[in-house]
Amino acid sequence: MNYRMIFRSLGTVMCIEAACMVPSLLVSVIYRQGDAMSFLLSIMILAVLGLGLRRIKAITSDIYARDGFAIVALAWLLVSAFGALPFLLSGAIPSVTDAIFESASAFSTTGASILREVEVLPRGIIFWRSFAHWMGGMGVLILMIAILPSVKANTLHIMKAESPGPAPEKFVPKIGQTAKILYTIYIALTAVEVIFLLAGGMPLYDSLIHAFGTASTGGFSSKNASVGAYGSVYMETVITIFMLIFGVNFSVYYTALKGNLKSIMRDEELLFYLGTVITAIILIVLNTYGKVYQSIGEAVRYASFQVGSVITTTGYATADFTLWPVFSQCLLVLLMLMGASAGSTAGGMKCLRIILLVKIIKREIVKIIHPRSVQTVKINGRAVDEEVLSGVMAFFFVYFAVFAASAIVLSLDNKDMVSTTTAVIACLSNIGPGLGTVGPAGNFADFSNLGKAVLSLCMIVGRLEIYPILLLFAPAFWKRVNI
Repeated sequence: MNYRMIFRSLGTVMCIEAACMVPSLLVSVIYRQGDAMSFLLSIMILAVLGLGLRRIKAITSDIYARDGFAIVALAWLLVSAFGALPFLLSGAIPSVTDAIFESASAFSTTGASILREVEVLPRGIIFWRSFAHWMGGMGVLILMIAILPSVKANTLHIMKAESPGPAPEKFVPKIGQTAKILYTIYIALTAVEVIFLLAGGMPLYDSLIHAFGTASTGGFSSKNASVGAYGSVYMETVITIFMLIFGVNFSVYYTALKGNLKSIMRDEELLFYLGTVITAIILIVLNTYGKVYQSIGEAVRYASFQVGSVITTTGYATADFTLWPVFSQCLLVLLMLMGASAGSTAGGMKCLRIILLVKIIKREIVKIIHPRSVQTVKINGRAVDEEVLSGVMAFFFVYFAVFAASAIVLSLDNKDMVSTTTAVIACLSNIGPGLGTVGPAGNFADFSNLGKAVLSLCMIVGRLEIYPILLLFAPAFWKRVNI
């Protein structure tokens, strides 16, 4: 383990978090609602600690696999903890547990909240919640790789540990350049959404808040009633489209920019993702028409938004789907577990893993029928390594093991089964709302401090896809070995 490089990298991350608080400080100064000092103090604390860690001299800048996992896991725990400072210092969220929960939800792009009233908060604090979303959507460490040339030695291990999906795709040979391409696409799409929302009459402040929440598939809103507060079909349509756009693997957009449209049309994950969205919308429309909504147009409007929000794990809401028929609710829970594409800003298990798991099962069935046959699992015409396949199967087991353990601990709060289980799913898959008391009309405020701590950890575990956090608890992970 290169401990010195780990600490230096953590110092860099803290300095980046301090810099990212500056826009919120400016917003608080503009609106003068008494929260500016909380940001100023938070920035000073982060800058002092970050620069102190940056002074540690590393013998070598090499970052190995274990170093990468350690940097990512510790960095996300630190940014979530220090991201709670503005909430605490401003008095907006006086409880330490609640402030860390809100911060972890923001950075992990979960969108779960303990706040009963959002609109009463100072505008700088609301902006920080959503900007933290935006930072966490593409990844704090990927941002570090993109902007600082001094940390680019062997940073593929960092990118692998932080990026969602079985494996991040390198667009160009240099990882730093790949990170820049990712962030360029991310910023450009966010800016385009802001323009569309402004064109629909949404104020600039609200447009930024909702674009940050959509781009990161996070879901924090500046309104208590979320996007439903606007009652605008245009705004709902824009946000639905962009939620689905940000649920697509970013490599698809890079491929499109290079003009290789044929490979996009044959992309199995993209086709599966879009097919699932269309199928789910149709089934929910058929299930809610005549029971909840009295016109097809109304059913399509609300089904499309909620399906787009849930499968991309954004968490925005325009309807209380806990009042929908059980069939529709079950479909939404399945979409919560599945999530969108690998390489997107969405949470969940990812469509790619679902496709691979189905192909693994199909291969096993064929082997039973034809024991001597040799079957190769392929994606987009390319064979998938057995190591990747075994990793996918292990991920499913670990995911449900973490889910089961978290649900058991959360059950100590003695909530109903639906609220307990969907609260864990909502946090582990980084969705935000679940069903029952944690549905779109509810929140997580009534859970105990232990429950909130478990759910906070679930959010970070889910965002980093489990392994980086679990490795921190393995004694062998910290032992010095020759690599």
